[in-house]
Amino acid sequence: MISVLVADDQALVRSAVVDLVSHADGLDVVGQAGDGRRAVELARRLRPDVVLMDVRMPGMDGIAATREICDDPALADVRVLVLTTFEDDAYIVGALRAGASGFLGKGSDPDQIVAAVRAVRAGDALLSPTATRTLIDRYVRPTDTAPGETPAALAALTEREVEILTLVGRGLSNAQIAADLVISPHTAKTHVNRVMTKLHAHDRAQLVIAAYENGLVRAQGA
Repeated sequence: MISVLVADDQALVRSAVVDLVSHADGLDVVGQAGDGRRAVELARRLRPDVVLMDVRMPGMDGIAATREICDDPALADVRVLVLTTFEDDAYIVGALRAGASGFLGKGSDPDQIVAAVRAVRAGDALLSPTATRTLIDRYVRPTDTAPGETPAALAALTEREVEILTLVGRGLSNAQIAADLVISPHTAKTHVNRVMTKLHAHDRAQLVIAAYENGLVRAQGA
C-alpha cells in the first residue's frame, strides 16, 4: 500500500484529489494539509511514501515545503510530486531543484495522477523528455565547458558516471541506459544511485537538472 499526503490550499481541489487517490487500488491517503508548513509537519509525523504538493499556498509555498522535506535526512524515503497549473514554468524548475521527484498538471486525467504517484513511489522521475526540455530550455543556463572537458562540479564522477549522468539528462530510463551501454539493468541502476550519492541529489529529477546545468546535455537550439 502506497501512503499519500495531499497538500493543497483549495479545499475543493484537495477534496477531489483525496477522493481520487482513496479509490485507487494500492493507494491510501494518510493526511491532508492546507499549506506548506502543515505539509512539512505531517510529512515528519506520518512519513508518507508520496506527498502530492501544490505550488502556490499561503505562508510556506510548495517549493519551500518541498525543500524542507527533501533536505530532512529522516524523510529520505519520502517522495514529493508537485501539482501545478503550469501558469509559470519557473515554479517547476524551482520545485525540481528543491528535490521534487516530478510534476504534473492539475488538469491531468485521473489515471495519469494515479500512475504518477505509483511511478514516483517506484523511484522514477516523472519527467517526460518533451516537458523537461521545454522547462530547461527556458530556465536553466548551462555552464561553459570545452568539448571533452568534465565540468569542475562533476569532478567526483568517473568517466562512466559522467556518461550515465548524460543519458539520465536525455531522459533515458535505467532499462534504456542499460541497452545503450550494453550493461545489465541492475548495473545501470547501481551507477545511477552512485551518481546521485556523489552529487548529493535527492532524486533522479535533480540529475536531469545537473546534466543540463553542467553542459552535458544542450538545450534545443543551443
